[in-house]
Amino acid sequence: MEAFTKSRQDAPVGFFEAEAAGLDWLTAAHGARTVAVIDVAPGRIRLEWVPEVPPTRTAARAFGSALARTHAAGARSFGAPPDGWVGPLFIGRRPMASAEDATWGGFYARDRVLPFVALAEEAGTIDDAEARDIRRACERIAAGDFDDDEPPARIHGDLWAGNVLWSHDGVVLIDPAAHGGHRETDLAMLHLFGCPYLDDVIEGYRSDGDLATDYERRIPLHQLHPLAVHAAGHGRHYGRALHDAALVVLEL
Repeated sequence: MEAFTKSRQDAPVGFFEAEAAGLDWLTAAHGARTVAVIDVAPGRIRLEWVPEVPPTRTAARAFGSALARTHAAGARSFGAPPDGWVGPLFIGRRPMASAEDATWGGFYARDRVLPFVALAEEAGTIDDAEARDIRRACERIAAGDFDDDEPPARIHGDLWAGNVLWSHDGVVLIDPAAHGGHRETDLAMLHLFGCPYLDDVIEGYRSDGDLATDYERRIPLHQLHPLAVHAAGHGRHYGRALHDAALVVLEL
């Protein structure tokens, strides 16, 4: 098997080990294919090499169906780390909290949005008025206004288009921030960063998963997390987008 090695001399303790645990946990769902971990050690990880090909509608539909199965494999709670992993979690290079919540809203506001809002404030990518609106939206989320009967899903957690590789054997997922969350969060991230043939992905997802007919109304709600992460380190554009999404949430 051809291999690809990622290394980072300044990697925090558990950085690549958390990635390996997330990949193994997603693989165990027998849904969407994830890149195989060959070896992991402090400061580095060796993964299978995935030759890429252009995306197709057929592969997109198959990916959607497989992603629904991954989500359906579930997690023990909202915010739960991969089974067996007791170390830190990360999204990109940033630490990400784990939790053991029975409901989604409190966990999502507290651990997936607000910590990165604070970082965005420090970075100057949102102003005080925008931060107040975003926190108002988080108050509604934390109060359970958007909680539903969905059980915790086994989500990739950082499912932007760059982490979706198209191979001869279909889609392969890389670089997860895997945890127990709401499945609409993964789908919202695919919408945010322009996954190819997204309509076909959703069509395939519906064939294997009971996706709510009105899920698109809540896309801005589930985009608060990735937008806050990006606002914390990638500029004012994401701060404005985060605020816009929060205003939509306040109107839901």
